[in-house]
Amino acid sequence: MVAAAITHALSSRERVEDMLSEHRNEIVSLLSRYVAEGKKILQPHQLLDGLEEVIGKNVELESLRHGLFGEVLRSTQEAIVLPPWIALAVRPRPGVWEYVRVNVDELAAEQLSVAEYLEFKEHLVNGSVKDDYVLELDFEPFNASFPRPTRPSSIGSGVQFLNRHLSSRLFRDKESMQPLLDFLRAHKYRGQKLMLNERIQSLPGLRSALVKTEEHLKKFPKDTPYAEFEYKLQELGLEKGWGENAEHALDTIHLLLEILQAPDPSNLETFLGRVPMVFNVVILSPHGYFGQANVLGMPDHPVDRLCIYLINVAPLENEMLLRIKQQGLDITPEIIVVTRLIPEAHGTTCNQRLEKISGTQHSRILRVPFRTEKGVVRDWVSRFDVWPYLERFSEDVTNEIAVELKGQPDLIIGNYSDGNLVASLMAHKQGITQCNIAHALEKTKYPDSDIYWKNFEEKYHFSCQFTADLIAMNHADFIITSTYQEIAGSKDTVGQYESHTAFTLPGLYRVVHGIDVFDPKFNIVSPGADMQIYFPYTEKQHRLTALHGTIEELLFNPEQTAEHMCALNDRKKPIIFSMARLDRVKNMTGLVEWFAKSKRLRELVNLVVVAGDIDPSKSKDREEVAEIEKMHRLVKEYNLNGQFRWICAQKNRVRNGELYRYICDTRGAFVQPALYEAFGLTVVEAMTCGLPTFATCNGGPAEIIVDGVSGFHIDPYHGVSATERIADFFEKCKTDPSHWEKISNGGLQRIYEKYTWQIYADRLMTLSGVYGFWKYVSKLERRETRRYLEMFYSLKYRNLVKTVPLAVEESVNGIEEKSTELLATNGTLVHNH
Repeated sequence: MVAAAITHALSSRERVEDMLSEHRNEIVSLLSRYVAEGKKILQPHQLLDGLEEVIGKNVELESLRHGLFGEVLRSTQEAIVLPPWIALAVRPRPGVWEYVRVNVDELAAEQLSVAEYLEFKEHLVNGSVKDDYVLELDFEPFNASFPRPTRPSSIGSGVQFLNRHLSSRLFRDKESMQPLLDFLRAHKYRGQKLMLNERIQSLPGLRSALVKTEEHLKKFPKDTPYAEFEYKLQELGLEKGWGENAEHALDTIHLLLEILQAPDPSNLETFLGRVPMVFNVVILSPHGYFGQANVLGMPDHPVDRLCIYLINVAPLENEMLLRIKQQGLDITPEIIVVTRLIPEAHGTTCNQRLEKISGTQHSRILRVPFRTEKGVVRDWVSRFDVWPYLERFSEDVTNEIAVELKGQPDLIIGNYSDGNLVASLMAHKQGITQCNIAHALEKTKYPDSDIYWKNFEEKYHFSCQFTADLIAMNHADFIITSTYQEIAGSKDTVGQYESHTAFTLPGLYRVVHGIDVFDPKFNIVSPGADMQIYFPYTEKQHRLTALHGTIEELLFNPEQTAEHMCALNDRKKPIIFSMARLDRVKNMTGLVEWFAKSKRLRELVNLVVVAGDIDPSKSKDREEVAEIEKMHRLVKEYNLNGQFRWICAQKNRVRNGELYRYICDTRGAFVQPALYEAFGLTVVEAMTCGLPTFATCNGGPAEIIVDGVSGFHIDPYHGVSATERIADFFEKCKTDPSHWEKISNGGLQRIYEKYTWQIYADRLMTLSGVYGFWKYVSKLERRETRRYLEMFYSLKYRNLVKTVPLAVEESVNGIEEKSTELLATNGTLVHNH
């Protein structure tokens, strides 16, 4: 039997046998170690640790490490042990998987299909029980004929691939350009014709009109406003939308003439970016409990960074205003950020139906309550428990949006799993272009949460979330991610989306082809920091020096309060600084422990962390409580008082921006030690302020930072080497002060090149136009997939959400009336639809 082809090593049975016969005794010994403890899942580090133990210091076994067998183990992301078998999930490169099963007793290997591997894995839970009627989800047949890149390096560049591939297909001859004409003729806004009118009925007619318009416009000075030649253009068949003046209109016409003459993907993308398509945008994040001030989410949700992401819409609004102006239109764009209205808002604005977003002219937060047959849900509901409310919420939001916009949006952007599902429900009914942004997918944060999903179900309801993720990601027209790592990881680590390629929820369903990371819907568009708040420390004229008194109080007041703990005795030392949620994955206590154990680093710098609460009784989150208690133990065990300062979570973003810059003044550095970080917004904020940054090599920061140029990578699983690298930096800065400035400037240059909200807004608008176009002229709407998803939603998701308990307080009589009274005091009533 032919075994798996793995990383150019396993292409035939003979090569498998060659691999296994080399160092046969050592391989038998190693495999026997793996199976000795019975059935289990082995992670990559466990596999490699076992290999190192077998090799030891024996130089003769180096070929085992670097040979075919070592290569296979280094590519293995998971091993399932069911003695005498061990099955390997091998990933030779991002997005490409092979599955092999080895019989340890016979030392024979065989290749497995995805379904066979998942069935083998299910035996960990189901024992030897075999079920021939497992529901298998397979989206591959629907995408088999759809173009997609094949090289891992192309992952995340979906729009470029689509433009190249579909341009060549769509524009292979003159007749094939008819869909482009149809698209331009169909363009309108609230009944007002845009781009072309009924005078142009054919491609020759379009070319003729464009040439005549070009000749006519050349007679005018470049800055001649559109109104002065509008009537003539209408006679020729051209309506508003080509440009605000003669120069802009000529540029757009030249672009289209070039496309009609010699199609080019770059010209097509530029042209579509100029076509007026997006005027009203809805951004969804249903879980709620966020606003513009004094409310940054609950402990079990990473909404502190997410809400900043959501309400920082000024750059997007500005980009929309600029494009509309350049298009020569008199249309007011609107951006509505939709979240949940929470009557019991605890002094925040979360019970206000409408909240204008500061710094914008036409953007606002719209809050819509969760409702059931018993009334409005008054209290906050954890993100793990929102699933039963989302279908009705999507219906209510659709109606509220129709009232607010007096129509429907042109683009819906979902955020996080719940927002993406609601976006799918709304887009499906209305045919609106849908963009998804996951931010984080829970399956990668909770190891084995798929295979052992039943163990997590009572608390987390992952069955609902994973199902919602599959539906939303396959339904979306395009997906934005912050980094390549988020999609397909790195050479050695699996991406968040990639982890949804194949997995199983035993007893529920098996996913043999779920989310395809090669799908051209994936695009990397990285966010930035709000540069009104986060700007370089060198911009003295903008520095908020009035805040320095309160910042120094936070950093140096020796008295312990509810806000800070421990003191810094030597104020002359540079400060290494970190700010994050206080949970395990952020690894803040890990950073403190590294510092505590490094005599060298403690002599060079002070450590300041901003994280969580200092008093464990103030937290309702078990994981946070455990981290708080660990922090207290570390302070006591290593006698950190005098060199370490712990400050509770700070919600004042303006002061936080100046805090970064104050740390710059001490010639300090920022350290982000997370075990895994999907993106790393604090890394971007620190670098934007000019603070040299050390950040985890696992996830987004590995892309944000060019190691040794714009910052430094550290491995959170190797604290000693991380602290040595930080100490080396500060030692070098003592002998060469320009080194600090070199890294600071390198970080700023990297930000300006790739990580600004202006770049983000420009790219988002262009993507919306391009995907809107391809959706119109091709099969990009994926009708077959969406029918499949309808069935999956109706038959599986709806039943799963029935297992999630509803909020207890809904049983209280009179909730609907009380909520109505409360909403009435805050403005327009939320109607019962």
